[in-house]
Amino acid sequence: MDRLVYTAMAGLKSQMSAQAAIANNIANASTIGYRQDRVSFERLVLSGDGHASRMPSAEEIKDADRRAGAMVQTGRTLDVAVTDDSWIAVQATDGSEAYTRRGDLNVAMSGLLETGDGFPVMGQGGPITIPPHDRITIGGDGTISIVPQGAEPGAASQIIDRIKLVSTEGSDTVKGLDNLLHVKGGGALPENMEAKLASGTLEQSNVDLTMALVDMIENQRSYEVQANLLREAKKLDESSASLMRVQG
Repeated sequence: MDRLVYTAMAGLKSQMSAQAAIANNIANASTIGYRQDRVSFERLVLSGDGHASRMPSAEEIKDADRRAGAMVQTGRTLDVAVTDDSWIAVQATDGSEAYTRRGDLNVAMSGLLETGDGFPVMGQGGPITIPPHDRITIGGDGTISIVPQGAEPGAASQIIDRIKLVSTEGSDTVKGLDNLLHVKGGGALPENMEAKLASGTLEQSNVDLTMALVDMIENQRSYEVQANLLREAKKLDESSASLMRVQG
């Protein structure tokens, strides 16, 4: 009986967590460069005698679905999209280096080049600071060039930095709660000199709303199955208790 109750409760917890992940994906369906959460359920491994060799655990958000989203032309100078499987390096809230596909860049009041969600973009020596300028361009290799503010008409652009682009191939990386990719155990990835950017373009979220809604419905039905199993366990326990009861 205890095993039946444990199985039902573990199932309920798993389905609730999965529902939260699906809801988060739906909420970020329009977020630039978002990678949807990928839910993985652990299996219960049975030994030859029919007993569990380890306890089943609830599902975890193992990683993100890393398939690319649709590319949309915007024509905006500071909009960039990575055209291969590389990532843009940014500075996370805790100061460590993390990675994103979000390319809607902005220059903050402080001069820092930031992503649309406020993370500073990393360059060759740390976060990129943009000097006062009349014009700014970002090249296909991530090179940032500006025409300084007040420069004479026709003045040549000056290269000030280059966006750090990295490849995750062969590295153990995981998606964090901040929607950024992190190196598992800490550390930073080396720069990928062959990575390319498309200027005036944004990569959209890779969430398929239709499939997400279908997953939510299926998950809700699975939750109901686990809830029914818990109710049946309660009925069985009450029946067993009534048989053991001494009649007065």
